[in-house]
Amino acid sequence: MPAPRTRPAAALVLVSALAALGLGPAAAPAAAATVPTGAGSYSDTRPAGTSGPTTNTGAPVTPKVTPAAQGKPVPTNDWWSSLAFQRYGDNPYSTPMYGHPLTYQAVAGGLEIGYPTSPAVVGDGRQYEYAHKRDLTLGLTGLNSPDTKADAWSDWTVTPYWSDGSRTLRTTIGHGLPFVYAKGSGGDARVTTAETPAVFADQGNVLGITVAGHHYALFAPSGTDWNVSGTTVTAGLGGKDYFSVAVLPSTDALATYRKYAYSFVTGSTVNWSYDAGTVRATYGLTTEAKEGTERGTLQALYRHQWLHTTDPLTPYTYVSPRGTMKVRESASFTTSQRAAATLPALPGGTGADTARLRGYLNEVANSSDPFSGAVDTYWTGKALGKLAQLVPLADQIGEGAIRDKLLGLMKGRLQDWFTAGGANEFSYDQAWKTLTGYPASYGSDTELNDHHFHYGYYVYAAAIVAQYDPAWAADSAWGAMVKTLVRDTANPSRTDGAFPFLRGFDVYAGHSWASGHQGFAAGNNQESSSESTNLSAALVLWGSATGDTALRDLGTYLLTTEGEAIAQYWFDADQQVFPAAFQHDTVGMVWGSGAAYSTWWTANPEEIHGINVLPVTGGSLHLGAHKDAVRRNIAEMERENGGPAVEWRDILWEFQSFADPAAAKAKWDAGNAGYAPEAGESKAHTYHWLTALDTLGAPDATVTGSLPTSAVFLKGTTRTYVAHNHGTTARTVTFSDGKSLTVPARSTATGSGTGGTDPDPEPSTGNTFRLRTGGTLTTATGATAGGDTIASAGGANHDGTPNRPLVYEVRGVNGTLRTGGATAFRLQVDAGTAVGLGQQARISYDLTGDGTFDRTETYHYFATDPVTGWEEYAQGRGLKSATGTLGDLRGGTVRLEVWSAIGNGDSRLQTGTDRSVLVIPYD
Repeated sequence: MPAPRTRPAAALVLVSALAALGLGPAAAPAAAATVPTGAGSYSDTRPAGTSGPTTNTGAPVTPKVTPAAQGKPVPTNDWWSSLAFQRYGDNPYSTPMYGHPLTYQAVAGGLEIGYPTSPAVVGDGRQYEYAHKRDLTLGLTGLNSPDTKADAWSDWTVTPYWSDGSRTLRTTIGHGLPFVYAKGSGGDARVTTAETPAVFADQGNVLGITVAGHHYALFAPSGTDWNVSGTTVTAGLGGKDYFSVAVLPSTDALATYRKYAYSFVTGSTVNWSYDAGTVRATYGLTTEAKEGTERGTLQALYRHQWLHTTDPLTPYTYVSPRGTMKVRESASFTTSQRAAATLPALPGGTGADTARLRGYLNEVANSSDPFSGAVDTYWTGKALGKLAQLVPLADQIGEGAIRDKLLGLMKGRLQDWFTAGGANEFSYDQAWKTLTGYPASYGSDTELNDHHFHYGYYVYAAAIVAQYDPAWAADSAWGAMVKTLVRDTANPSRTDGAFPFLRGFDVYAGHSWASGHQGFAAGNNQESSSESTNLSAALVLWGSATGDTALRDLGTYLLTTEGEAIAQYWFDADQQVFPAAFQHDTVGMVWGSGAAYSTWWTANPEEIHGINVLPVTGGSLHLGAHKDAVRRNIAEMERENGGPAVEWRDILWEFQSFADPAAAKAKWDAGNAGYAPEAGESKAHTYHWLTALDTLGAPDATVTGSLPTSAVFLKGTTRTYVAHNHGTTARTVTFSDGKSLTVPARSTATGSGTGGTDPDPEPSTGNTFRLRTGGTLTTATGATAGGDTIASAGGANHDGTPNRPLVYEVRGVNGTLRTGGATAFRLQVDAGTAVGLGQQARISYDLTGDGTFDRTETYHYFATDPVTGWEEYAQGRGLKSATGTLGDLRGGTVRLEVWSAIGNGDSRLQTGTDRSVLVIPYD
């Protein structure tokens, strides 16, 4: 988190679109200082004696934006926020900004650009960083601007603006962009270099230079010419106003990059979806052709992205603090992941002694101060989270009185905060378009830090209340205030004039940022990634409890995406991200420039390891997806700590249970007497959690359910299926291995599942794979027949290029390539009564499981007929294209994609039967 702490922390414009998003109603500005919102209210004037955003000297500060951006919600807590939030009064430009692969810093003469490729390990080996170091400064001749402002922004790009009265400069920069796009007036294009450049290509308006070992290409308008004089490179713009600079992965890439040099990126947008256990996201750039007609571009994907895409990638790569970035030659790409599971609680009936659990529950419910003296937003949130975890446990053992007492405590404190005018309240800042709770803490007011950490606890507690008292959660009651907190922290609307889109969540980086101003040399930072995912899990539960599937699916997208980012960038799950010289298996904090084995408040190893675990809830199950990383993490903590955990033993026992439940339970059995629970924990929850997983086994992320509130656990070879149904009627949840579970209304069901056959938990050894709804390929037989929807091509032609594909995958495959063998498949498809549809398949082989597909085969599409019943699409349609070569599979991955190549209607693909299969040429 972005401010030191003594303990870990973790009016409005009415927009019609909010109703459709489930985030209305919103209140219009009120003349009075109180804005009614359902049964609650917030203020539009800060309480007396409090502060809003300030500089480091305490002076009030407003967004540093151009007139074109005035009044638009500024996305604070972003990778570039120092452009708009002048935290340091003597720096009206920006602090270093880490776009990756490029780094940037705004200065009076324009934009510094760097490409750090050699990490430094500092702080006694506790931090690694690829610090910004200027290779170039992009600007205009004579430019000397008094400040830099944010002129425009989109999901992961931003346009800084300079003006000195005679000259103006705009640049567009972003995550994954190897280009910087510039528009200027009043001067020639000017690039100054940190050392005398070596010219490797001079093509007039295209110049290739090497600076500090890094290769750059400079592109001026056609008909112009770059001139090099020492460390200054200039070009007249020939009456035009544009030029661009690109960092090249190698000098021989110049021709490829030249192709896209005049296709200027103008915006970026992510679109996500959830369908039956699978989260898909498409990351798209909009472009403008400054010369010619080319509208494509190049973008570098982070590891958490390229691990989960089957879109073709070029051989080009870049170095970054997040490991290797891989380059895509297109304006968009799509990722597909198994959805992270979220449960309101682990199920009952799993071995906990009822009398013992009742005693632990009463200790909390009957405490003289269940909120432990909390008065500010963070510590109140922690206390609410602790109580919320216990409500389902009391309900499971039939203790309705304890359950209702806990609910009453939560409602009382939430309603207190949700009503303006008392000792605590939420207040809206019109300038910064944000809702701040007072009393504030850890810079949530003056620096706009940590809102997602703090408010996630409130939303989570409200979701548990809504599960048991839907009327309380109605918009006319207290639900409207909950939704206002959601809009502040995780607003899915880009047109809401009152709050920015997804304030703290960086959709391209895959995780949130904690600092509201990003005013550090190392960029932005996030410490407690688990408190960020706590908000995402809260959205899943709130959306499920209130029937808001759009918000539920947003939460699932955020949780799934950030879960993978945490695994890769906090825990180095694949041991492919941290530099070799950094001798740690985990980090407490991720920075724009790297990461650190530290926290803001202590060097205690228990808290360094535990801060990215707490709070442990049914939204933490994604931590069990990389069990070896959990084991390495615990082992390192005990080495650094000189033995097992003492201070945060409960958090770290629970963390260990994601990989080794029996070992974690044994530690509880040996050490549960005489310890003080972590502030957001309780003995009741820890005992129930460890006992449940000791009985169920660790979470099994390889099998997903058709409902976000479902999960699977594996003990030995036995799987247990769990699902919670927030609805008012019973429903059947299907799992990706063919099993299903009937869940009564407003209940949790647990069982071994019906139908299907448990797939072998070891790597697959057969060569015939069946399709399962949810995105799984399996050698198992005997499942229940089902079907997945193949999205329409929308009237466009996607022949050869996957568009919103269904993706089925199996990992850990071992096999010896059969001489002369070839891929085969039989896929049952049905277009119903629609005409003019064509389904297409692509099969990809990652031979070693390293995330790179070594062989990709795309087959000619199958033109369906408007006939009754299934039609068979097989490899006999012929191979349209293929890249790479096959070889033996050693822990490899096989992926099947099916999409609509043509047509203007949805179709269906059969799953769960022996008639839809993929046969690979392996023994």
